[in-house]
Amino acid sequence: MQINTQSFILPHELHAAFPPERRGIRRDHVRMMTIDRKTGKVVHDSFNHLADYVKPGDMIVLNNSRTIPAALQATIDNTSQEIEVRLARSLSETSWEALVLSANVKIGDCLHFSDELSAVVTDIKRDSPLLVLRFSISGLSLIQHVYSLGEPIRYEYIEKSWDLHYYQNVYGTVPGSVELASAGRAFSWEMLLDLQKRGIQLSYLQLHTGLSYLNDNDQLSPEDNIERYDIPKETMAAVLKTKATGGRVIAVGTTVVRALESAVSTGIFSGETALYIDAAFPLKIVDGIITGFHEPEASHLDMLTAFIKPEILFDAYGEAIREKYLWHEFGDINFIV
Repeated sequence: MQINTQSFILPHELHAAFPPERRGIRRDHVRMMTIDRKTGKVVHDSFNHLADYVKPGDMIVLNNSRTIPAALQATIDNTSQEIEVRLARSLSETSWEALVLSANVKIGDCLHFSDELSAVVTDIKRDSPLLVLRFSISGLSLIQHVYSLGEPIRYEYIEKSWDLHYYQNVYGTVPGSVELASAGRAFSWEMLLDLQKRGIQLSYLQLHTGLSYLNDNDQLSPEDNIERYDIPKETMAAVLKTKATGGRVIAVGTTVVRALESAVSTGIFSGETALYIDAAFPLKIVDGIITGFHEPEASHLDMLTAFIKPEILFDAYGEAIREKYLWHEFGDINFIV
């Protein structure tokens, strides 16, 4: 199969419905397809051999945001109608942007999640499916209630509910992402330690991921996907030093690319970004990306064309389909470097 446009068809059997551990393999033994940015050469391997493709002096930058169980069940006011609410982005100690499924709500409606937790609809965003909820509880107490009531957000290709720990990266420490920053899921502690022993630098930043989809099919537009990031000064200093000494900066996931390129473009190391990256965007700091395989016409797929010519990328995607690589957060890895 040759793919020359982003509108390709992904066979149903290539949707990864089960975590690797439930498919009988370690998380770091998923498959890896490497694409050379200069030559377009494709190599097929296992992710636990990543160290063979990076060099001493290179830096791998990871997103240490931790996934929260952001899918909540609620009723509207005193009715018995049950609805699903998907948290999208924290606005303050009490307010979140959210997506409400299968219900028409209006400003002033009260959503009840439990006897202790409710939220009032305070705004419905113009030209966006998202609305704003003000919760009856704030701060850490609100997050604790979310953990006790919520489940991980999942889409139709995930056939059953999996425990929250399956949606975590081993190095995730700061709760806040409503979906798994999935490019890092394949890393194990053993791999991270081995990379460091080989002279590969590791650095961390934080970007809390927002929603990817409005439902199982409609993707959130890039302008609606505003995400908060924070890059420690020591991380940015290490990244700049790596560049200055000839090392490569390798981002683990589109979230890390978005955070680093936003910071370099604006000079702001902690803030919000709606940066959209595609083939027309000149990458200033990131040299390579470790990522999953992305669905047709996804903005994440657009970002990959900033690293490699679209025709090379989609030829490689055609090869990935022929080779039966698995897509999504429980799937395989694509390394472009």
